[in-house]
Amino acid sequence: MYANGDIVVGEVIGTALLVLFGAGVCAAVTLHHSKARGAGWVVIAFGWGMGVLAGAYASAPLSGGHLNPAVTLGSAVAGGTPWSKVPLYVLGQLAGALIGAVLAWALYYAQFAANDGRSGHAPQPTLGVFATAPEIRRPVANLVTEIIATTGLVLPLLFFGQNQGIGIGQVPGARVGVYGSGINVLLVALLVVGIGLSLGGPTGYAINPARDLGPRIAHALLPIPNKGSSDWSYAWIPVAGPLIGAVLSGLVYTAVF
Repeated sequence: MYANGDIVVGEVIGTALLVLFGAGVCAAVTLHHSKARGAGWVVIAFGWGMGVLAGAYASAPLSGGHLNPAVTLGSAVAGGTPWSKVPLYVLGQLAGALIGAVLAWALYYAQFAANDGRSGHAPQPTLGVFATAPEIRRPVANLVTEIIATTGLVLPLLFFGQNQGIGIGQVPGARVGVYGSGINVLLVALLVVGIGLSLGGPTGYAINPARDLGPRIAHALLPIPNKGSSDWSYAWIPVAGPLIGAVLSGLVYTAVF
């Protein structure tokens, strides 16, 4: 079982890497004066997937590399992660997401600073670099989208351990936690790419409360010129939807096994 301090440290490091890569690719594709501007949705999906790869591999030896409160909750419902450890995971994930968002802002500082309207381009809203927003704002439909997309992440992840003969939440010799084996970290990263390509169109596929909430807080606090609204009226959906999807995934897994 992972030590309490290791869980927090591992989740901070892993989630910070996840969000650094994810917010970084969103900044690269959307901000003016970026060499990757306009590269498109496929690049964004792969950027987030590689963020999962980097974050999970870095944090797996310390915490199992959940990186996502929905993953932690689904594992707890399925009987893997002890409920007493859940707050430690979530704390590390939220802190790491906030740190990763600040690092992405620092990396693209010049591009964000150029959003002042004096660089020859009109100022642009910047929330999309940090957090999600729906293409069509219909709360019920948006919530259902996040529930389904998160189930598409958490349920396969719970089954990965069974495919390797390792019960979810058990700690094998390699200490890779919920993934079952090292190669499954790569498979989860590709799964996230697939979710982005197939299921991400309606809402931007938060599928992770920390990934959305931490960077949204960073967006609200950071001194970004003309940054626009942080859209707090929508912020509950990318939190509630993934958590509901996680509970459903854990219940399905428990029913099957």
